[in-house]
Amino acid sequence: MKEFSKDEIKKFYKARVAKVVNYLNENKISLAVFIDNEEHRDPAIPYFTGHPSDAILIITSDGSSVLIPWDEILAKKVAVYSKMVPFTRYKCNSIEATKSVINILASKLDINKIALPPYLTYNDYLKFIDALNNYYVYCKENGVHQFVVNLRMIKDEYEIECTKEAARIADLIIDKIEEQVISGQIKTEMDVALFIERECRIHGCQRTGFETLAAGPERSFAIHAFPGYTSASWPDNGLSILDFGVVYNGYTSDTTLTIAKGELSEGQEKILSLVQKAYDECLQLYKPGLNIKDAASKADEVFAKAKQKMPHSLGHGIGLEIHESPRVSTRVDSNATFKEGMIITLEPGLYDEKEGGCRLENDILITQDGNEVISHSRIIRIS
Repeated sequence: MKEFSKDEIKKFYKARVAKVVNYLNENKISLAVFIDNEEHRDPAIPYFTGHPSDAILIITSDGSSVLIPWDEILAKKVAVYSKMVPFTRYKCNSIEATKSVINILASKLDINKIALPPYLTYNDYLKFIDALNNYYVYCKENGVHQFVVNLRMIKDEYEIECTKEAARIADLIIDKIEEQVISGQIKTEMDVALFIERECRIHGCQRTGFETLAAGPERSFAIHAFPGYTSASWPDNGLSILDFGVVYNGYTSDTTLTIAKGELSEGQEKILSLVQKAYDECLQLYKPGLNIKDAASKADEVFAKAKQKMPHSLGHGIGLEIHESPRVSTRVDSNATFKEGMIITLEPGLYDEKEGGCRLENDILITQDGNEVISHSRIIRIS
């Protein structure tokens, strides 16, 4: 991974905040409040500050970013902000903390319009209105918070490098899994899931992106196996699926491989062939300026010709969250296009109760003139 100095990393965070400040000024909003807690996780906190979780962030129209973290010591070590106020000062009460900090800011900033996050419960929204009755407070679904969601679709250089590193580590893990399956060291779903947990941390990752989904032939008919993994044999004769991600500096990869073991039936061979064909043809449509809906339609077309149907979308954005905008689906806005800087999964799949399932998923960076496949999952055949 390309090395960045602390000052360079700070510039990325400040540049993101600056875009929100511009939005606030253009829309005559004094400040926006972002809240991350056990009730609702908001990736805006790590996106703008680098602080991992459990904090309130207030961004003002004059360019300030005030972080109110639960873990003051951690925030001092890792976060980027204009000012930090400990959450414990307000007995860990989100409403009281927000109210008090805004009142302090009002001494230097003419506060008129305050944007609260749309994910607040109605009861909490009413409490915020009561606490901030000196100001015009509103909660809008398609406002500054949605602007931030859209902003996060396009990754900056630092985000791209972090995601590439996560994908590189995932590739290393996949190669080791193949080796250990062949040598007989990995024998069960639990073996492979726990192997991923250990390996990702050995290579500097913070965690897996989500619960690993390891499904042997008896369970690979499921889109997302439940439970995620068991003590059942993996892989075994037939089709086995492994879906996992690893998180590096907050950014996750997301890959799915299929292991085809032993002599396969005609139906299983057909599933593998169709999934690979859909993957290859749709990859050509992951390019800047091309319609997102067209890529999803191409997958449907490939499967429909064989009288098959894929039961999920073709892909989704990844980043600080495992599922981000945009979705690659026939249900998206017909005007939505791929844009340079997006990192999106490509994951065609077919599932049959008798034959089992196959999914092939990789992470695709949309570049200026095409795309770059940054992960290298695959269909693995083992005799």
